[in-house]
Amino acid sequence: MDYDVIVVGGGPSGATAAEDLARSGHKVAMLDRAGRIKPCGGAIPPRLIRDFDIPESQIVARIGTARMISPSLQKVDITIENGFVGMVDREHFDEFLRSRASDAGAIRLTGTFVKITRDGDQTTLWYRPRGETEAVPLTTRLIIGADGARSDVARAEVPGGDTIPYVIAYHEIIAAPQAKHAEYDPTRCDVIYDGRISPDFYGWVFPHGAQASVGMGSGIKGVDVKKATADLRIASGLEGCETIRREGAPIPLKPLDRWDNGRDVVLAGDAAGVVAPSSGEGIYYAMVGGRFAAMAASACLASGRAKDLQLARRFFMKEHKMVFRVLRMMQDTWYKSDDRRERFVTLCRDIDVQRLTFEAYMNKKLVRARPMAHLRIMAKNIGHLTRLIPAS
Repeated sequence: MDYDVIVVGGGPSGATAAEDLARSGHKVAMLDRAGRIKPCGGAIPPRLIRDFDIPESQIVARIGTARMISPSLQKVDITIENGFVGMVDREHFDEFLRSRASDAGAIRLTGTFVKITRDGDQTTLWYRPRGETEAVPLTTRLIIGADGARSDVARAEVPGGDTIPYVIAYHEIIAAPQAKHAEYDPTRCDVIYDGRISPDFYGWVFPHGAQASVGMGSGIKGVDVKKATADLRIASGLEGCETIRREGAPIPLKPLDRWDNGRDVVLAGDAAGVVAPSSGEGIYYAMVGGRFAAMAASACLASGRAKDLQLARRFFMKEHKMVFRVLRMMQDTWYKSDDRRERFVTLCRDIDVQRLTFEAYMNKKLVRARPMAHLRIMAKNIGHLTRLIPAS
């Protein structure tokens, strides 16, 4: 069967791209490996819920407070004003998105990407159906690679796709405490900045309704992520909770310089490297990346110009480049040592930091309307970095 577009990967990015393309009348196939659940805290901002029409049934918890915890166990609670952060369980959320794409007209294929071959103007994607040993060919005009941080499509087709930096994320989905618990609040996300848990990133305890995600990430080789997560569960008083499943995967933290091969392939989501530095947030940016990839593919199909595939990265970076740049600076500045992490959590006590951070998170735009607040934050950053301000 000939397709206009084959989307490789059925996570939030690939499913969004497949749905958008199918709704616009294109013949689309979505190839996904069944059964894989990505380790993810599951937080989604109100803008995602609104922009992508996420139903209430997918929201397993509503978070009203974020707690930052430092190496010395300093705790700073930040109330989320004028809204909430939604939590989803990737096991069900991703399948919801795939089913929605299928309902829109995308053909679902279950199997593993093998390779791409070309004969003149004809592009053929080969995949191995689940349970089969032989690869099957599919002809297509375009391919969207949305197959994760270690994307086979990116490595084969896009310059730099084989060298993208990443952290390893690991979490355990546990049964949430049912009785009142001294350390656990089903309406609060805990973010742990402690080198004993992660020497270069952070740990987390995120409620998922009847369940919770407990995990951490690190880009340093040799870090025992399972032991660190076990230590985090002990520190959080959750070691006795039932473990439902364990998951680990690489999480990219730097967008690729190029997302297309100049011919018939464009990347989206983790394959393009669009997980936010510092926060590690990926679901929103994956879905936006999938939408922009679909827009670029549609433009290319209409015009016949391969350069239109560049629109995916251009649109994304125009809207989010500055946010990624600021978050990268934050990570490089504050995650270097426990002393820096201690000072970062102290800085989070500041009301200007809290308001500007969550306004930016909820709406996915840097807040430019409060110049004096930005100046005060800059002065406090300098004060902490020069140790003129005490760490707690």
